[in-house]
Amino acid sequence: MTDISRKTLIHLYKLMLRIRRFEEKIVDVYCDQDMKTPVHLYLGQEAVAAGVCANLRREDYVFSTHRSHGHYIAKGGDMKALMAELYGRRTGCSRGKGGSMHVVDPEVGVCGSTAIVGGNIPLSVGAALASAMQKKRRVAVSFFGDGAVDEGAFHESLNFAALKKLPVVFVCENNFYATHSHQSKRQPHDHIYKLAKYYLMPGVRVNGNDVAKVFKAAQEAVKKARTGRGPTLMECRTFRWKGHVGPDCDIKLGCRKQEELNKWVKKCPVRCFERELLKGGTLKKAQLDRITRGIDGEVHDAYLFGKKSPHPGVNELLEDVWKLD
Repeated sequence: MTDISRKTLIHLYKLMLRIRRFEEKIVDVYCDQDMKTPVHLYLGQEAVAAGVCANLRREDYVFSTHRSHGHYIAKGGDMKALMAELYGRRTGCSRGKGGSMHVVDPEVGVCGSTAIVGGNIPLSVGAALASAMQKKRRVAVSFFGDGAVDEGAFHESLNFAALKKLPVVFVCENNFYATHSHQSKRQPHDHIYKLAKYYLMPGVRVNGNDVAKVFKAAQEAVKKARTGRGPTLMECRTFRWKGHVGPDCDIKLGCRKQEELNKWVKKCPVRCFERELLKGGTLKKAQLDRITRGIDGEVHDAYLFGKKSPHPGVNELLEDVWKLD
C-alpha cells in the first residue's frame, strides 16, 4: 500500500466503515417492522464499492443493483436520505417511493439502481455514450453480480462499449451466488474476467476483499476510460455475509454452508484493512476508535432522521413518476 497516499488510505477506510455500520444498523432495527422495504444488504462486500468509487469524480456516473446501499454511500450519497428512503419517508432520496432497491442521487452521480438483474449494465453504456458524444470526460460504472453475467444484456453491453471505445467500467461483484444458486451450477467456467477478451477489452480479477487492490485496479480502469481508451471488465471476488434478502443469514435454509461463511468472515475487508493500517503506522488504535465513534454518530443521526421524517401524502402519489394520460 506504499504507493497509495495516507489521505486516500484513510478515506478508503472511512468509506468501508460507513457502509458497514450503516448496514449493521439496518440489521439491528429491521425486526421492529417499521421498515417495510425488502433490504439486500452489502455486508462483507464493502471493499468493492469503496475501492472503485474512491477513484470517481462527483460528476461521474454510477449505476447500481438491488444491493445498492454500498454503492450509494461510497459515491457520496446522503445517509440520512438513504435511511429515510428505507423507511418510506418523503425525505428519502427517492421521495419514499423507491425503497432499498431503487435509490438515486443525481447530485453525486448516483443515477439509480434497478432490481432487474443486469438491467443497469446497458444504462451505464448509454451514459458513457452520451459522455463521449458530449466530450464531457465523465466515466460511467456499472456494478453487478455474477448472476448478471448470465444475462444477454451483459454481453450486448460489453460488445457495444468495446465497439465504440466508451468510457465505462464494468464491475462484477462475484459473490458466487445468484440468489441461492452457486456459480458452479450456472456457469461452466470460473473466470468471468476472461470473457473480456472476446470483446477486445482488458479483463482483470482482483481480491474483492482487499480495498487497496480494488482501488489500484479501478484506478487504472477509470484512467483508461477517461482518456478515451475504452472499457474494462473487473471481476472482484467477494462474499455477502447475509442472505440474498433480509437481515438474517441463509445458512439455516441450507442455501450455503456455515464453513463457507466462516472462511469469508475471517477475510473481513474492514478488519483486515484495519490491521494493515495499524501495522503500517497509518493510524493508531485511538484514531481508529475516534473514526468509529464519529461514523456511529452519523449513522445514529441518519436513523433518527429516517424514523422522524413524515410519510408522503396521498397528494404526492403521482409526483416524480411517469404518468400516461
